[in-house]
Amino acid sequence: MAITPLMPVYPRCGVRPVRGEGCYLIGEDGQRYLDFASGIAVNLLGHGHPVLTKAIQDQAATLMHVSNLYGSPQGEAFAQRLVDNTFADTVFFTNSGAEAVECAIKTARRYHFVTGNPQRHTLICFKNAFHGRTLGTISATDQDKMRGGFEPLLPGFAYAPFDDLAAAEALIDETTAGFLVEPVQGEGGLRPASQEFLKGLRALADKHGLLLVLDEVQCGYARSGTFFAHEQYGITPDVMAVAKGIGGGFPLGACLATEKAAQGMVFGTHGSTYGGNPLAMAAGQAVLDVVLAPGFLDHVNDMSQRLRAALEQMIPNHDHLFESVRGLGLMLGVKMKSDSRRFVGHARDHHGLLTVSAGDNVVRVLPPLVIEQAHIDEFVTKLSEAARTYVPPADE
Repeated sequence: MAITPLMPVYPRCGVRPVRGEGCYLIGEDGQRYLDFASGIAVNLLGHGHPVLTKAIQDQAATLMHVSNLYGSPQGEAFAQRLVDNTFADTVFFTNSGAEAVECAIKTARRYHFVTGNPQRHTLICFKNAFHGRTLGTISATDQDKMRGGFEPLLPGFAYAPFDDLAAAEALIDETTAGFLVEPVQGEGGLRPASQEFLKGLRALADKHGLLLVLDEVQCGYARSGTFFAHEQYGITPDVMAVAKGIGGGFPLGACLATEKAAQGMVFGTHGSTYGGNPLAMAAGQAVLDVVLAPGFLDHVNDMSQRLRAALEQMIPNHDHLFESVRGLGLMLGVKMKSDSRRFVGHARDHHGLLTVSAGDNVVRVLPPLVIEQAHIDEFVTKLSEAARTYVPPADE
């Protein structure tokens, strides 16, 4: 059989969207889907948001790309706003989350190199994490399904169980550069870190002169109910990778760092042809305009509480399928007693409901952050109906 023009690395489903309207996608056959997947936590303003659409249109007609050989008034302005609203002192813009994590890894290693400890190059990572699909980021995971066939992988990573502070501490040695961790594991099953774990990693980093590197690609940018998830833990990282929601659908990521952590990132140490181009910066500014507007985070938290409450009320009606609700903000997961991937397909194909499966048999619920009560009502109705009509395989 001949290979397809699109390299066949995705098991694509039958949904073929051609248009989006707010919290809905419309397929090429005209069917409407309630989109509680948001492009896997990317479309935080939904589809066709007027602020984002106008910003991209205006910038595309003005200046799209010039390269980083020249000064970037657009990048400087956006970076300044991120610095003003986060722990960071400096920002590097990327095209994706994996590139943001790559930059974070390089920043951490380079810090120890320039401070006289080049042997400190190992990042302690956590089992069932997901940091991207580059050789560097799959090396930072312990999952065979992403690593198989790509060996030899990059050295310089160790792995502890997620949320196990003692196991992480036990891995610290003379080669340790720091910790790389998601405050909420997304692909790994919507598992928020405990307060003790994340605060403990911060304390260990301070004690041993290490860097705390956070991957907030999925849980960041208002999805957790705060601008960044680590704010709910009362700690700050040294380096943080951001993407997904930052561009609202435009390919954009960022690596944020303190001045101390980034002291090794000088001329020639890193780069990106497209990173931070004017079109991306316009998209980022537009998203930030909406996210930082008064009341936006209040709305996210209000909708989160309502959605969680509605799910918790519904679950006992289908307790043969559903177990519990987990997550933070509008990054929620419904833990199932059977195959979540199969159920996600059933809800999509038979009830027009888009969600995303995750590890540990969890259904990821990642709606646009602009949902209203009517969307929650529709979602819970469709999910309940999908549960009522779902027939698990006989071996379950």
